[in-house]
Amino acid sequence: MSTATPPRPGPDPASPSPTIPATSAAVAPTLPGTGRTFPAVDWRIRFAVLALIWGFSFLLIKVGTHGFAPFQVTFGRLFFGTAVLAVAMAVKRDRMPRGLRTWGHLAVAAFFLNALPFSLFAYSELTIPSTLAGICNATSPLWGMALSLVALSEDRPTRRRVAGLGLGFLGVLTVLGAWQGFSGLDVTGTAMALLASLSYPVGWIYVRRTLAGESSSHLSLTGAQLFLATLQLALVTPLFTTMPTSFPAGPLLAVLVLGALGTGLAILLQYGVVAEVGPTTGQMVTYVIPVIATAAGVTLLGEQLSWNTPVGALIVLAGAALTQSRPRKRPAPQP
Repeated sequence: MSTATPPRPGPDPASPSPTIPATSAAVAPTLPGTGRTFPAVDWRIRFAVLALIWGFSFLLIKVGTHGFAPFQVTFGRLFFGTAVLAVAMAVKRDRMPRGLRTWGHLAVAAFFLNALPFSLFAYSELTIPSTLAGICNATSPLWGMALSLVALSEDRPTRRRVAGLGLGFLGVLTVLGAWQGFSGLDVTGTAMALLASLSYPVGWIYVRRTLAGESSSHLSLTGAQLFLATLQLALVTPLFTTMPTSFPAGPLLAVLVLGALGTGLAILLQYGVVAEVGPTTGQMVTYVIPVIATAAGVTLLGEQLSWNTPVGALIVLAGAALTQSRPRKRPAPQP
């Protein structure tokens, strides 16, 4: 569940497909000024850590809502995530973006990529299991592909993409148990989680249309975006909640970890992984997140699973993978 601002098109594209990033963990390109120098830790280890962090994010949201209101969980998450990126920018001596136009577009991006989906996931987990929220998050590439075919003229429908969309949404219906009338399912909470997943590609497409030529670094843009999202929640939270009377250790620690690791550190890890192995491999973390989220919810929170939940999740992931895959090019015949 990344918060990174989708980058502008270029020779090192951030998107794993010709459309938009295939995950609520939006993929980012090489860090400014790093060249081809990468951390000593093998990228596979960093990839695994990234998958674990994002996979456990849904459990942390659930634990956080046990002690705080959903808006408070989101505000804390954004506050601690922004603090981590601020430290990273200070170390790299990176400057904030300039220009009112840029900040205006970043404010819209902050709403659709951070403030809105983070809040919706927090509210949804008041009534649905963290496992279901994690699976709903995996539908982002499906929503993104459907929207990009309409909003982005360069993305043309193909049989492979249409088949992937159809398969993916069939998986969604399987997860929800459509054949039994969605019995036992909290419709409002599930709708919020799906709407949160839809919000990510809306933000990606907006950024791609408005900030494609921005000269600021991607770390700078993402840091500013998180800062603006934190301001948005700082204004909204007092209107719908009251100051907590207590700060229970478990929920407070969950929010701290969710922000510092799941939002701040995860973005920095993502930058490095994609810079080293490319966006196509980096975006594969999308397909690991719901597996970890489900395992964490079942083993640590005691959440129950019916057969259709994991089966539907596999169908969703298969459909998402199909929409992102590309047919192999046949070699040109030799004269």
